[in-house]
Amino acid sequence: MPLPKRRHSKTRGRKRRTHYKLAPPTRAQCPQCREPKLPHRVCPHCGYYKGREIVAVEGS
Repeated sequence: MPLPKRRHSKTRGRKRRTHYKLAPPTRAQCPQCREPKLPHRVCPHCGYYKGREIVAVEGS
């Protein structure tokens, strides 16, 4: 297995890691209540998924 001949500087390592960042979670619009929700999950606002009520939500 090859080994580095010389030590890499901190700057060089940090340049390589500039793309290691967290992406914000994707949001989809709920077709029932138009609130943002995570895709492929029950809407936390209205309790619907794929046009059917899955969870009864208090206050709705």
